[in-house]
Amino acid sequence: MPFIAVSPQCPAEGWWASAPLIALLDEIERRHRVDKDRVYATGISMGGFGTWQLALDQPRRFAAIAPICGRGNPLLAHRIRHLPVWAFHGAKDRVVPLSASADMVRALRKLGARPRFTIYPDAGHDSWTRTYENPRLYAWLLKHARQPR
Repeated sequence: MPFIAVSPQCPAEGWWASAPLIALLDEIERRHRVDKDRVYATGISMGGFGTWQLALDQPRRFAAIAPICGRGNPLLAHRIRHLPVWAFHGAKDRVVPLSASADMVRALRKLGARPRFTIYPDAGHDSWTRTYENPRLYAWLLKHARQPR
């Protein structure tokens, strides 16, 4: 795949905050040949929360996002209504309820956005294995470039 993949791990007993992730992205963009119009964010579980939050905090940085079993803040959805979103969640998730993703997707749709939303009817919390094994996700990401301001 034509990607530079960066998979930071959250510190033990910690929670994702945008500032260290933004600093990490800035550093990667300084050190490597990165097409800044093709930066994507995805994450699972707590990383799904981080994906939503990072996009909400830096809405013009990303070409598209793919949060997996995460939660965003629907009150801030207007910040990313322009951003292509493909959210994923297991219907039987007992760790992060399906409503966490559904609320964000619903808020975006109310704003006229057209996020994709895949619900795996038989999946619990692990909705990422099927998602990341699906080549359509990568094709979808690659068809998006950051929109001009």
